[in-house]
Amino acid sequence: MSVETREFAKKLVSQMTLEEKMSQMLYDSPAIERLGIPEYNWWNEALHGVARAGDATVYPQAIGLAATFDEELVGKIGDTVSTEGRAKFNQFSKKGDRGIYKGLTFWAPNVNIFRDPRWGRGHETFGEDPYLTGRLGTAYIKGLQGEDKEHLKAAACAKHFAVHSGPEADRHYFDAKASVQDMYDTYLYAFKRCVQDAGVEAVMGAYNRVNGEPACGSKTLLQDILREEWGFEGHVVSDCWAILDFHEHHKVTNSVQESAAMAVNNGCDLNCGTAFLHLKEAYDEGLITEDAITAAVERLMEVRIRLGMMEEYPSPYADVPYEKVECREHVDLAIEAARRSMVLLKNDGILPLKKDVVRSIAVIGPNANSRDALVGNYVGTSSQYITPLEGIQQYVGDFIRVYYAEGCHLYKDKVEFLAREKDRFAEAVTVAEQADVVVMCLGLDATIEGEEGDAGNEYASGDKLDLRLPGLQQELLEAVTAVGKPVILLLSAGSAMDLSWAEEHVNAIIDTWYPGARGGKAVAEALFGDFSPNGKLPVTFYASTDDLPDFKDYSMDNRTYRYFKGTPLYPFGYGKSYGEIAYKNAAISTEAQPIGETVTVTVDVENKSDYELHEAVQLYVKDLQATTRTPIWQLRGVKNVRLFPGETKHVTFELQARDFALITEDGRCVVEPGAFQVAVGGQQPDARSEQLTGKRVDVFDILLYGRVTEVEY
Repeated sequence: MSVETREFAKKLVSQMTLEEKMSQMLYDSPAIERLGIPEYNWWNEALHGVARAGDATVYPQAIGLAATFDEELVGKIGDTVSTEGRAKFNQFSKKGDRGIYKGLTFWAPNVNIFRDPRWGRGHETFGEDPYLTGRLGTAYIKGLQGEDKEHLKAAACAKHFAVHSGPEADRHYFDAKASVQDMYDTYLYAFKRCVQDAGVEAVMGAYNRVNGEPACGSKTLLQDILREEWGFEGHVVSDCWAILDFHEHHKVTNSVQESAAMAVNNGCDLNCGTAFLHLKEAYDEGLITEDAITAAVERLMEVRIRLGMMEEYPSPYADVPYEKVECREHVDLAIEAARRSMVLLKNDGILPLKKDVVRSIAVIGPNANSRDALVGNYVGTSSQYITPLEGIQQYVGDFIRVYYAEGCHLYKDKVEFLAREKDRFAEAVTVAEQADVVVMCLGLDATIEGEEGDAGNEYASGDKLDLRLPGLQQELLEAVTAVGKPVILLLSAGSAMDLSWAEEHVNAIIDTWYPGARGGKAVAEALFGDFSPNGKLPVTFYASTDDLPDFKDYSMDNRTYRYFKGTPLYPFGYGKSYGEIAYKNAAISTEAQPIGETVTVTVDVENKSDYELHEAVQLYVKDLQATTRTPIWQLRGVKNVRLFPGETKHVTFELQARDFALITEDGRCVVEPGAFQVAVGGQQPDARSEQLTGKRVDVFDILLYGRVTEVEY
């Protein structure tokens, strides 16, 4: 930020009384009229669209956006989200509405690593890979904040810093214990990219402790790493009511005054909650100094100035009109994002359906006509919703008969309260018998997969107990499949599920994630071949939780594709299409070279189909002679290319020393001399991906020589 902004903030704060300063550290900050500071509520959400503030464009949930592997698309969505946020702020504040969810400080994105598929909030993230999460998180932040650092369009917030991924039921007192190696190898990487590459304005702490320290009051995280190592200049906000956990659950302090002081003294500037109401008492008890308060408030005033909330420092975005909210352009982008997010997991040739051949379709399942299964959590209100059932009905019109049966409840054993168990099974089997093809709509929604307090308690406060389809869904799938008609499974969920039986017995599977308010339109278009699904999995689909460590174990051993030693059901980076992509002329610039010089990898990517395709070209690196634990393979490059039918594009990757680096047990980032492999293609270079696709990726051997070299993390 400029000297001008900093000095203006200092001038404002210097005129405040101690009590006025403290009042500005609450998420619901009162006005200080004599200084021209309006009231402001810092709490707003924009995970995949402006949330909880009325009408807005509802994009696919973050995990679905991750499946696009496309940072340009994610950045464009971030830009439209902040446009709608600005339009709302401009009008609401003019009308005196400055309440919760009406501001410009968006507590998004969530860049935690989705380390375990049981975690209920994993669908808020960009998946399990630190590199991909860092790239997509950076893109979304840049889209939200805009290009002018001195005049922010909105302020983004990277959360939850830094080791946070369940269990939800234990988060208020749980201690996530992670080695220094895992911290720097996995948990911190995306946050650093958000800070140093995207210039994210805010960082939110987590509820849990991290290696004994509560995250929202951690000297290690907030001072040593965030501010000193990374040079972060923005503000830190606590998760909501997390500071009360210091004394109530973590038992690291004895009173709310001590908790509030611990948070501020270690770098937390803003409190979502009530602990900072006790800052004056903490000051009177000598637990905190006015200098610490002043430093925090200056950071808070700086961002409000850059957002244009002070008359002396107007915003260039003050005239963004309300007509931008859920405008046609944004809705079209949301539908396109839904198309791009879908992952085709299996297809025996039944897809795409032919409108002139199919005369009747049975659409069955608890998610067939569910709005909840469209939108995920942290969501706005759409003016229109299109479920898969509605999308199919609208697409086929009167030309194809569409039968519908709910089949079963999402997780209960009956739909009607007074009915017998399986009260919708007979109907489901009956409509399957009437139809030429069956579309099964199964999975989860955010009422059972989500955040503790938001999701129900049927599945461990939002977490999953296992990877099976809940309730009667698996039994319903088997009963309908037994009818003998072709079956297409549409999975609506934000996480990996055990689809082992479906992989063996149904004809096709599409993972639609939570595709956004109008996702059903994209679903129907995919089924009938208006476009080809092109998404790639941002998480590993395991066959069972039996393959995984204990949920509470934060070691990365045997977790995610980077360290998993077993055979996945569907690997990270995997996804099929209706067309065929050919990789040709792959090459690497050298077979041996000194550490520190650029390595260039090139490949030609050809679309050999009649479909326009978007291909996520993936580059992976493997260290064959590491002196410590390193990933089996790790993603170090993604290029998303758009290919028209018959088109070929030349793709180039440039690898730097950091791309060959490992993290030592003491957290240093070094490149060791020795043998490496570099793989490039449309999937991982693993046996399961090859088995599923029938394709191999090109793998090159390269020798790096010289001395062990420490590089920037």
